[in-house]
Amino acid sequence: MTSAPGAPVLAAGCLLWRRAPSGSGIELALVHRPKYDDWSHPKGKLKRGEHARDAAVREVREETGMTCVLGPELSTLRYEVEAGPKEVRYWAAEAIGGTFEPNREVDGLLWLTPSAATQRLTQERDKLLVDELLRTPLPA
Repeated sequence: MTSAPGAPVLAAGCLLWRRAPSGSGIELALVHRPKYDDWSHPKGKLKRGEHARDAAVREVREETGMTCVLGPELSTLRYEVEAGPKEVRYWAAEAIGGTFEPNREVDGLLWLTPSAATQRLTQERDKLLVDELLRTPLPA
């Protein structure tokens, strides 16, 4: 989506989670983007006329291969990128199915405990979202 000069680049994403296979706690999905050589939450730019909620679900599917159910909205992160200001709206989202296939944007997916995810995430701002998710009531 092209923005007006000075307007933020709009994006959306999810903290994608699932119940841990052990039956205790949750795991978070992190994606590796070779373009930036970083680990982050699945996210991406809105398409023209696309609602942020729809973009968040689409980006999860494109980057992780997972289908998900959106839960509570989390914080919106605002930061500077090369193109100018960027604004990313995030949701908690439960993974309900799918299979990861590496692609040109994302070449790796890890399911990690929240503490391991916090250690692996590249950007400090993404780590703060994990703390927020852990304070958010999730479905039983």
